[in-house]
Amino acid sequence: MSPASAEPESTLPRRLWRSPDPRSAYDVVIVGAGGHGLATAYYLARNHGITNVAVLDRGWLGLGNMGRNTTVIRSNYLWDDSAAIYEFSLKLWEGLQEELDADLLFSQRGVINLAHSLHDVREGMRRIGANRVNGPDAEWLTPSDLKELCPIINVSPDVRYPILGATLQRRGGIARHDRVAWGYAHGADALGVDIIQDCEVTGLEMLGGRVVGVRTSRGPIAAGSVALAAAGHTTVLAEMAGLRLPIQSYPLQALVSELMEPVLGQVIMSGAVHVYVSQAEKGELVMGAGRDTYNSYAQRGSVNIIERQMSAALQLFPIFNRVHVLRTWAGIVDVSPDASPIIGPTGVPNLYVNCGWGTGGFKATPASGWVYAHTIATGAPHELNAPFSLERFTTGLLVDEHGAAGVAH
Repeated sequence: MSPASAEPESTLPRRLWRSPDPRSAYDVVIVGAGGHGLATAYYLARNHGITNVAVLDRGWLGLGNMGRNTTVIRSNYLWDDSAAIYEFSLKLWEGLQEELDADLLFSQRGVINLAHSLHDVREGMRRIGANRVNGPDAEWLTPSDLKELCPIINVSPDVRYPILGATLQRRGGIARHDRVAWGYAHGADALGVDIIQDCEVTGLEMLGGRVVGVRTSRGPIAAGSVALAAAGHTTVLAEMAGLRLPIQSYPLQALVSELMEPVLGQVIMSGAVHVYVSQAEKGELVMGAGRDTYNSYAQRGSVNIIERQMSAALQLFPIFNRVHVLRTWAGIVDVSPDASPIIGPTGVPNLYVNCGWGTGGFKATPASGWVYAHTIATGAPHELNAPFSLERFTTGLLVDEHGAAGVAH
């Protein structure tokens, strides 16, 4: 292209973040440039004035679960501690577009959890009561209410899993996952945080039993604190410090369809048949399914799980029977023994972990970053993540969200 025909510099797209070379030392090194790692870096800088921070990723920003989830946002969890942190997160979501000056395609279209049995109905009513006490909005829908709200859903009683009712959180919804990552990355970068991609952590530097830095594919980096935020791979990183975390990692299946005209205006979830579906802004159906039964870091689709998922989806939505699947994939869910996260110090000085979110990681992104940043900056947990310490597996003070979360992990 000749200089005369070159596009004016002012019309070129601006870079959202720098690509600096790593410095020799930082106050805080965060391992994992997904939503939680980037949000933590942003809130360290914004809330605590700690800007000498590096976020490292072995690949590119958003490579892991941040780009491999189904983007559902809700706070209607059963237990007090869970509802508190997810409701705080939802409130942050409600102002996040203005906060980051970014169009995140945040849509509070409502999240509906279906009830297919008397047990489901009782559990739904129980959760509505708990939500109303703890702050999240919640209401009950009869099958006719549901049909009025979502005309394409099948509420016939003559199916294998008839719909007996549903819970509704109107403030729940979806957001665009990559835009969330980009928004936090841009915000953190603007405050002075270094985001360093293609920088794999290969070891932790230890001195006198303390973590004092990381070894990477781009050289050693000293650190005052090292904060792990790498989902299921956090266990691999923690083992570099001799720490074994109670985390199991599984592939969680999902898929998207070809583009369609707008037909689905809510997020529909069914724990009994384990399918959840929403329609993205462009028109594709985004569907989540069950997890593989074996431990793995694989990110490929599993035909047997997808087949069961499609069978369930077509029962609920017969209108989808001619829709083509465009692609399938898996995200890596890291599941703790009580299906709740682990956020805080590890017992190894200067080493912090943020993991164990199971299927709840994306919706928790803002709150996770907020409380993790607080813990790293002050050396003490925020009141919202205090119940989710690693020590609870010794004390027995578990936050058991198996099933109570509204979807099986």
